Amino acid sequence: MHRLPILAFATSLAAPVAASELVLDWPLDCTLGETCHIQQYVDHDPGASMRDYTCNGLTYDGHKGTDIALPYLSDMVDGVSVLAAADGTVVGARDGMTDRYSLGRDDPAIAGRECGNGVLLRHPGGWETQYCHMKNGSIQVATGDKVKSGTPLGQVGLSGSTQFPHLHLSVRLDGRPVDPFTPDMIAKCAPSGGTGALWREQIPYQAGGFLGSGFSNQIPKFGAIKAGEADLSPLPAGSSALVFWVYAFGSRSGDSMTLRIEGPDGVIIEQTDLLEKGQAQLFRATGKRMRGTGLPAGTYSATATLSRAGEVIDRETRQMIVE
Repeated sequence: MHRLPILAFATSLAAPVAASELVLDWPLDCTLGETCHIQQYVDHDPGASMRDYTCNGLTYDGHKGTDIALPYLSDMVDGVSVLAAADGTVVGARDGMTDRYSLGRDDPAIAGRECGNGVLLRHPGGWETQYCHMKNGSIQVATGDKVKSGTPLGQVGLSGSTQFPHLHLSVRLDGRPVDPFTPDMIAKCAPSGGTGALWREQIPYQAGGFLGSGFSNQIPKFGAIKAGEADLSPLPAGSSALVFWVYAFGSRSGDSMTLRIEGPDGVIIEQTDLLEKGQAQLFRATGKRMRGTGLPAGTYSATATLSRAGEVIDRETRQMIVE
């Protein structure tokens, strides 16, 4: 989606570029794997297919940056700071665009401004970093400002061409896109967040997993899950139904997801779904209607397991005490 930068640049992935002394720090005030995750990486496939730097599919065709996402819209509302990834000079900034889900590539409200609210930093040696989709009214720097690594630039938002709250971080050398996980632009087909990467500290690779989970008395709408409004736990005793839902990212065709709920008297329900297609974000739910006097009091636990090619890639567990 991020086709146009704040300023005009000729961008191409046709030729690799050499690494230099640029060192990047983590650009969000969040904990990777807990309060944020990498939703998409740079696309290394020159054709119509797509592959990230590990030769997996956590990207989309033509993607030229790293998308670091927040689990819920409510996290964006609470405020998560975007930080300068390296010392530099502000050479472009934009604010004032509304935070909203875009209508796609032809959305007239964002034409030519797909980056949304953002900041462009220039670093020594021909390097630039660009920070897109920031929250309306949050930009804290202006053109000409000198910033240090870790300086707050603004907050994660939902402006420009985006369908979820995240930071799109672009790295360029002499105008060419660079993948900070493999700056020579050669896919390694194996996770490598340290050696050969621009990051100061190793960034672990996760090819998909769970973003959150919760209990409800009915299957929630996906919009409510993404907004952070779907978890109704703890449910009261006597509830007419018990539902466990999970929110996930990076699924691939052939993955399997198992959901299991246990209550005071043992297993209530267990189901396994075969995922037929890859999805950037998705949810699944399972549950049971409670007959008679409704949901009994006691302790309930639920587990979701995401498996790929026979191996578990993530597991999510929730517990609830019903009184």
